[in-house]
Amino acid sequence: MRIAIGGDHAGFPLKGLVIKKLEELGHEVTDYGAYTPDPVDFPDIARKVCDAVVNGNADRGIMVCGTGVGACIAANKVPGIRAAVCHDVHSAHQSVEHDDVNVMCIGAQIVGPWLAMDLVEAFLNAKFRSDDEDFLRRVQKLHEMDRQRK
Repeated sequence: MRIAIGGDHAGFPLKGLVIKKLEELGHEVTDYGAYTPDPVDFPDIARKVCDAVVNGNADRGIMVCGTGVGACIAANKVPGIRAAVCHDVHSAHQSVEHDDVNVMCIGAQIVGPWLAMDLVEAFLNAKFRSDDEDFLRRVQKLHEMDRQRK
């Protein structure tokens, strides 16, 4: 799978560990920054990650910042992105299975490295349950909301 990853200065140390895990799992990873622990604005990084997903250059995106919340807000401003903050394994897979989430946001100040690795695996192993009429209908409504925002 092709993964776009990014994060701010607060997520910088954990992002490196996530990239290593992704590569060990055999995924193709593109890092959109931050590249140092110096302060950066998370909306700028989120835009790059989300553009890669929307434009088809990545299958999914992962953002790592302090809490995951700011990155999630920024990501959800981009039409075609369905981002979720995931701090537990259930949310990491269910957000994909039920809501077709394509960007997961992790809070480096909330989860430790071992849980982050479990979150990444759960997120990337999950598949949207397109055989469920309820989930299909709801995601179609999200697509319609995106079209109305353009």
